[in-house]
Amino acid sequence: MTYSELETRTESTQATSQTPLEKVVATLQGLLPAGTAVAVAWRDDVLGEGSCVLPVDAAVALQRARRALADAPAGDDGPAQRCFAWEHANGVRLAAVIDAAGALAPHQCQAWQGTARVLIGCAIDSMRQHVEIKQLQRARQLQRALFEIADLAGADLAMSEMLGYFHRILCSLMYAENCYIVECDERQESLKFLFYVDTQDDFVPEAGRSYHHDEMPGSLTFAVLRHGRVMSGPSRELHRFLEYPPDTSEGAESLDWLGVPMWRDNRVCGAIVVQSYVGEDSYGEEERALLDFVAKQILTTMDRHQTHMQLEERVQQRTQELERINVHLQEEIVERRRAEQLQAALFNISELAMGGLCQDAFLAQVHAIISGLLDASNFYVAMVSASGDGIEFVYSVDRFNRERPSRPFSAGLTEYTLRRRAPVLAMRADIDALLAAGAVSEFGAKSYCWLGVPLFSDDEAVGVIAVQSYDPETVFTLDDQRLLVFVARTIGAGLTRQRDQQRLMQAHADLERRVMERTRELGEVNQKLLGQIGERMRAEQRLTHLAMHDVLTGLPNRLHLQDRLERAIENAELGIAQHFALLFLDLDRFKWVNDSIGHAAGDQMLVEVARRLVGLVRGEDVVARLGGDEFALLVSCERGADAAMQLGRRLLKALEAPMWVDGRELFPSGSIGIALWNPRYTSGADLLRDADAAMYRAKLRGQDRCVMFDGAMHEEAVRSLELEADLRRAIKNQHFIPYYQPIVSLQSGQVVGFEALLRWRHERRGLLTPGDFLELGEESGLIEQVDWQIYEHVIGDLANSAAGYISVNVSPRHFRSVEFASRLLGLLDAAGADPERLRVEITEMALLDDAPRTLQTLHQLRERGVVVQLDDFGTGYSALSYLHRFPISALKVDRSFVAGLHAETGKSTMALVEGVLSLARTLGIETIGEGVENDRQLQTLLELGCSFGQGYLLGYPSPGEAVLPRAAAG
Repeated sequence: MTYSELETRTESTQATSQTPLEKVVATLQGLLPAGTAVAVAWRDDVLGEGSCVLPVDAAVALQRARRALADAPAGDDGPAQRCFAWEHANGVRLAAVIDAAGALAPHQCQAWQGTARVLIGCAIDSMRQHVEIKQLQRARQLQRALFEIADLAGADLAMSEMLGYFHRILCSLMYAENCYIVECDERQESLKFLFYVDTQDDFVPEAGRSYHHDEMPGSLTFAVLRHGRVMSGPSRELHRFLEYPPDTSEGAESLDWLGVPMWRDNRVCGAIVVQSYVGEDSYGEEERALLDFVAKQILTTMDRHQTHMQLEERVQQRTQELERINVHLQEEIVERRRAEQLQAALFNISELAMGGLCQDAFLAQVHAIISGLLDASNFYVAMVSASGDGIEFVYSVDRFNRERPSRPFSAGLTEYTLRRRAPVLAMRADIDALLAAGAVSEFGAKSYCWLGVPLFSDDEAVGVIAVQSYDPETVFTLDDQRLLVFVARTIGAGLTRQRDQQRLMQAHADLERRVMERTRELGEVNQKLLGQIGERMRAEQRLTHLAMHDVLTGLPNRLHLQDRLERAIENAELGIAQHFALLFLDLDRFKWVNDSIGHAAGDQMLVEVARRLVGLVRGEDVVARLGGDEFALLVSCERGADAAMQLGRRLLKALEAPMWVDGRELFPSGSIGIALWNPRYTSGADLLRDADAAMYRAKLRGQDRCVMFDGAMHEEAVRSLELEADLRRAIKNQHFIPYYQPIVSLQSGQVVGFEALLRWRHERRGLLTPGDFLELGEESGLIEQVDWQIYEHVIGDLANSAAGYISVNVSPRHFRSVEFASRLLGLLDAAGADPERLRVEITEMALLDDAPRTLQTLHQLRERGVVVQLDDFGTGYSALSYLHRFPISALKVDRSFVAGLHAETGKSTMALVEGVLSLARTLGIETIGEGVENDRQLQTLLELGCSFGQGYLLGYPSPGEAVLPRAAAG
């Protein structure tokens, strides 16, 4: 608790001792004339805000000190009043006020002020230290208690004892004489008291009993459990806040009540509650935090105790299970020992069967083994005779029947077992019943117990193994039967194996003879296979060569070159052979050779070019044909770019030499692009790309020349890539918009229509015209998407404008699509625009490219009312047949002719324009002069009979909302 909370005041009648600041104020008052009031105020992070005044009824001085502390005007100082404020160490703000009965001398005020600063600062420091010491003591006490709580959580104590320890520790930290702990079910409908102590309430919970919510309808504890949050305050106010009716059965009312929920797996599982019946003990944030920590430790203890009980229960259950398992294991041990004996016996019998013993010795050994498993003092083995009409006793040891002669099949127990193909276990009574039923006949001495098991070979019953007893004390069981069944299977397998061995020996002899014959045959076949393998290897080598070489010229192909480039780059990165270059050669005008004298002549020319290229490079260099008329040379250049350029010039010089192809003398030439290796290249594809770019630069410069790829080309390529990326984003974000330039009647000056001009609102470069991106758009094929965005925008503006037509430029590439007309008309229908107000402008190139399809498309548009205009007339072929064949309704005189009307050589231009306009009038075709930029041009066109004009004189391109007349709403 800080001094600000105590608000050190001298008027406090309950104080039994003075604080340091009260003593200082009294001392400072004593330095002044009698009747002087002294007030001090302070503001500190540790002490808070507080004040002290003498005499205690000097309210005016106290108010002035507080205003000075807040930097507010404290009132005018008179000769008897003084007010000053200052900053003390550690950010402490102090203010002092003197209110004397009479005037004070200046030197007296100055001396008193210095003394006050020192004494008040020392008092404040003393008070801060006092508060910090108390906080430290409190922290140490809390730390010790938390250590004890943490130790208790891991102690092996009973639940009641553990909770009692927790309560004593809690009482040492806060007022907790009245405390109880409860746990609840998953739905918080019932609770159980785990610990309960109360000094005022007579209620004593029953141990282990669950209290349902209906029994305690106004319980604050159930409110904590159900709301899942801390609740604190006087119980009467909490009942009123929760709108619970007052219930005297809940015990005495507490002046302060604090309940904290306990959580497990995001669910309230209990609560801890403390309450106070006296006014001086109340609970704040520190007590809430402390109680919340104790709640978590109690929950840990409860979980551990519950886990311990569950563990004991599981241990008991597991013990019972282990006892049952032990009994079962003992039985299994006996059975396993028996199985081990049986397994050993079976193993021994199997070894005997493979040992090559004669039949008598084998069966004698088997008898000895069986005798170790059961009583086999009377034992015999009977087999079906070779003729299959009787049985032979191949082995017999019996107490009464010394000899067992062979006999034809009869009704004995042996034959009975063979017929049933199943084991027979019969006691004397069973045998007598079979005799009475006529199922069997008995031979020799009468058995008290007889056990016989059939022997099988390839699923055929071939014999019986039997044991019998003449003594009532020796009785065979089902376990003996199962054991003898296993033995019989092994004996049967052994007998079968012996028979198979004899067959195998005969088969082995036959096999040796056949192997010798087959070996001789395979020797002959092997010679043939060696010849075939050699031929296949040669074929694979040819295929590998074909895969890596060009079929026509025999040069390495693109795949081979790519592999060599990758290896060259790897070596260069390792510091080996870092100087090499790639030369990309493309023959000039090679297409003309194919088109004029045929592809066969072109192939001859390519072979001759390949021969010349190979003759100019070293053996370690690579000359590859990439396809068509493209070649690439990977060469070593120790002298750098100069050497590469010299080689390129030599290659061009060698190409210039005339060659005779198909009876014609040809003079080939080529363009070469060169790319030197640079550490920035990480793949052969990058190097090949830059050499290709340099080659195209050579063609642009006039062909038959070499160009070295440099940084400027790289930057241009990068800019093109960036511009293409920007172009794709602009298409996606629809940043292309139409600007409209008016088309004006030269007679009346009225605007009759507009031409939609493409503009790109670039996110960084601002508004771009088609000249900035059209070439890249054409190369990348993206210009079609741009066109359709503009068409959709223009048709929308057309539908929303009042009058006049709008013309759009259509690229020749659109006429290659059979869907162009239907798609454009579909946009008109979707927007509800009038097709007769839309005009498409095409160039003469569009009429040349696939004229039948273009004609069909234009007729489709014209049938719906769309007007076709011929743009830039006079700059192309200007064939008059176009105007007859195609549905042209208007033509636009190119701006170059309009600009040349008044040039020095303008007479021919004037005559040409006059002829075009005269022809158009004759054919009933509208004429529009483009590029009208001055009044003289306007007047001339008007005199020559031009109907309409377009140009900067008549109007600049502008956004649609600025120039298009909007249609009236509704």
